[in-house]
Amino acid sequence: MTTPASEGAHKVPAALDEVATTEDIHIPTDPLERVIGQEKAVEIARIAAYQRRHLLLVGPPGIGKSMTAQALALHLERPRTELRVVHNPENPERPSIEVVSREEVYREREAARSVEGELILPSEAPAAVAERLGYRCPRCSFYSTPTERYCPSCGNVKQMTPGVSGSGNPFRDLVGGILELTVSPGGNPQESVRTTRLRSGVEEVVAYERAGEQIKVLDQRALERRRTLQHQSPRKVLIRLDRNTFLMATGATETELLGDVRHDPYGGHPQLGTLPYERVIPGVIHEAHEGVLFIDELPHLGFLQRHILTAMQEKRFPITGRNPQSGGAAVRVDGVPCDFILVAAANIQDIHRILSPLRSRIAGSGYEVLLETAMPDNEANRLRLAQFCAQEIAVDGRIRPATRAAILELIQEARRRAEVLDGRRNALTLRLRELGGLIRTAGDLAAVSGSEFLDASHVREALLRARSIEEQVREVYGSFQGGLRQESTESQRQSMGYYNWNDHPDSGQFPGGYG
Repeated sequence: MTTPASEGAHKVPAALDEVATTEDIHIPTDPLERVIGQEKAVEIARIAAYQRRHLLLVGPPGIGKSMTAQALALHLERPRTELRVVHNPENPERPSIEVVSREEVYREREAARSVEGELILPSEAPAAVAERLGYRCPRCSFYSTPTERYCPSCGNVKQMTPGVSGSGNPFRDLVGGILELTVSPGGNPQESVRTTRLRSGVEEVVAYERAGEQIKVLDQRALERRRTLQHQSPRKVLIRLDRNTFLMATGATETELLGDVRHDPYGGHPQLGTLPYERVIPGVIHEAHEGVLFIDELPHLGFLQRHILTAMQEKRFPITGRNPQSGGAAVRVDGVPCDFILVAAANIQDIHRILSPLRSRIAGSGYEVLLETAMPDNEANRLRLAQFCAQEIAVDGRIRPATRAAILELIQEARRRAEVLDGRRNALTLRLRELGGLIRTAGDLAAVSGSEFLDASHVREALLRARSIEEQVREVYGSFQGGLRQESTESQRQSMGYYNWNDHPDSGQFPGGYG
């Protein structure tokens, strides 16, 4: 069955009968429309993006919680500010935060480009300047890089000390005076040279600087801007303007979440060490400023939930040194903005472990959503499942297009899983992560067999290969307990309780043996 991708590629099929392969299926450009079967969550996510509300998504793994969070982030406008940490010369351990608007950042970038100057070839610069910078040989006028002390052409030293006889230039002293140059006693080339030139009948100061194999030219305006920048307090960009609006903090440590100040063995000494402002590291809560902070398995953060609550309430959180033994422990940056949208996810059995004030904050300025695990088995939802198949194939990039027969086989498996896992008849499962794994397994089988399409036979074979390890053990040994009895030693069986204590978290003790 060969159908050109161009036929119907831009047409949205109204039924599966109109689909020959997944190439005929339209994949929405809106990322929220790619979330399958979670219409309620998608509607609330659109509101959350527009109104900047928090979200708590509850449901089992693999039903689209992280995908919803990422899609929400893509609906946000680009960040409007850049955050910088500024050196405080009066109290270096207390750097300050500077919030710079997007327009100001663009103006500074334009000004910085003008300060960068114009690059020219050494042969285009005045001969005396090229000699002083170490590009031109004063004896044979041969040009080479300033890192070469001896001229490759004549073999003589390229730099001569002014006033030494045999320098090859009887006017060297005169030119040196005009250019206000100084040369080291060893005759090393200079990094920069300043002189004057006429531009439109007006004399202006101009600087020539070494720039690798070229020379950088800075006019008077660029030199003035450079002086202005040099008079500013030193600073570094903490959170850049062009940043990602989606940050994931699942399983983050305290340092990763809240930031830190690096240790300096020299204690921030101005000459030997690194100044405190340069050692400040932002946390994920700061990097998510004006974006989305996504935390899967929120209850597992434990006491760190309190810090997230504080950050949500204040929209600012200080960055301090987290290690009391470190040289950064005395450094503190107050008032660092962290105005983010929190999208948190949790399983139903873990809801009670979410900090009550944090849940109250989410509910008070956002939404709590229970996600669906199955959807009704109708034509519209079967098409959505076909869209999911097309999306998985497109994202993977190494899977052949799936035929209609393969899609129907996948739909049949989705019916079976909805009934077995959720007790839902006439329904299709939304536990799509495992279904995506099935598509990839079938796609791998189609690829290695050299098939042009992913067909129903590949899906059926993938169903046999994609079984869980428990199912494979039951097939070989009759039961999981039987496999343990046959393959485990007595000491291993006695220690099984230690490794499986979390299967019975409310028992208060390790479960007994498997018998």
